[in-house]
Amino acid sequence: MNTDKIYAEQIASEYAPKEATKVNQLRKLDKKAKLPATIFAFTFGIISALILGTGMCFAMEVVATGAVAMAVGIIIGILGIIGCSVNYPIYKRLLAKGKEKYGDDIMRLAKEISEEN
Repeated sequence: MNTDKIYAEQIASEYAPKEATKVNQLRKLDKKAKLPATIFAFTFGIISALILGTGMCFAMEVVATGAVAMAVGIIIGILGIIGCSVNYPIYKRLLAKGKEKYGDDIMRLAKEISEEN
């Protein structure tokens, strides 16, 4: 087995011009439907986790000391927990909207591809 030849063909295929096939169009539409929901979920989840962690730092008196710091920490922590809890339902709703928006085009294109084969 000539591994140099296989490697060279693999590299060449990466730089070859891509054909605009229906399968590539279908992949792009699928990504376009799902990407906004995924980006929101990651961003909102990270922010909520950071808020929760900040609340924990206050509640455990790492950042500040006293009863006020603990009370503030508990409130901030609860806000972070709420954010983490609602992240998945919001993601599902945004994903459903994206699928609804691009669903007709995706179904039409998928039907065309399946009829060709």
